[in-house]
Amino acid sequence: MKYVVTGGAGFIGSNLVDRLIEDGHEVIVFDNFSTGQRQNVNPKATLVLLDISMDSYPILAESVLEGVDTVFHCAALARVQPSIVNPLPSNRVNVDGTLKLLCAANNAGVRRVVYSASSSAYGDTPMPSTGYKETNKTNPLSPYGLQKLIGEQYCKLFHDVYEVETVCLRYFNVFGERQVLKGAYSLVMGIFANQRLNDQPLTINGDGEQKRDFTYVGDVVNANILAATSNKVGSGEVINIGSGNNRSVNQIADLIGGPKEYRDPILEPQETLADNGKAKKLLGWEPTTTVEDWIPTYKKELGI
Repeated sequence: MKYVVTGGAGFIGSNLVDRLIEDGHEVIVFDNFSTGQRQNVNPKATLVLLDISMDSYPILAESVLEGVDTVFHCAALARVQPSIVNPLPSNRVNVDGTLKLLCAANNAGVRRVVYSASSSAYGDTPMPSTGYKETNKTNPLSPYGLQKLIGEQYCKLFHDVYEVETVCLRYFNVFGERQVLKGAYSLVMGIFANQRLNDQPLTINGDGEQKRDFTYVGDVVNANILAATSNKVGSGEVINIGSGNNRSVNQIADLIGGPKEYRDPILEPQETLADNGKAKKLLGWEPTTTVEDWIPTYKKELGI
């Protein structure tokens, strides 16, 4: 197959590109290196430098999308706090960019778009004891969460109105190879690892008892491939991709090791947990790797 991965130089996108190439497919990477890294791009992939927020993006993208079976739309400015500080840049990428990508895919006759959605769409909605279901109410707490939810709605609309097959995968706190260690777009595990590397205390917001459903990037890659090929999806379905287990920030800090420093709490959900039954039913997807499985190898590779 011929595939396009937007954001293919980023954390999740580059892992997906590697797997697709390993499976023998032709892969085109769209990226502008705003958050992704050139060294992440598989040398067997075709790199197209495109900024998803450009006005000319739909026309430029359409010319490359001819003959493409599926677009995996991973490109995003994917962090909560930067979107709160300034929502305009992330809106241009996460909302306008997604709409432009869908327009280009429709015009080029792409069969399916697999959209990287986010569990931040749930916000502070009361969570059932078994975890969030896709039917639970959404209530984003940040511009980023709202922007990713709007992307889901655009995907559903493009199926209903333009007959583009679409699938939306709501990721829960992805970790794994190539996760960012520092900067505005790093997540808690990467931040802790970077602090440990620099002999700094692990900084924790609030009491550290907030829990997250940490999901391995290899499992997320598997979910994307299944979403591209399953004949049970394609009409704008929203599907949770989470491990179905959660860990507290304190537990992650203990696994990384080192002294802790507690800071004032920030606006964030107290707990996230995925009910992944829909992913199992429609995609045949199962999580395989826990943080306890992965962190020891991660620490060894980093030398901590």
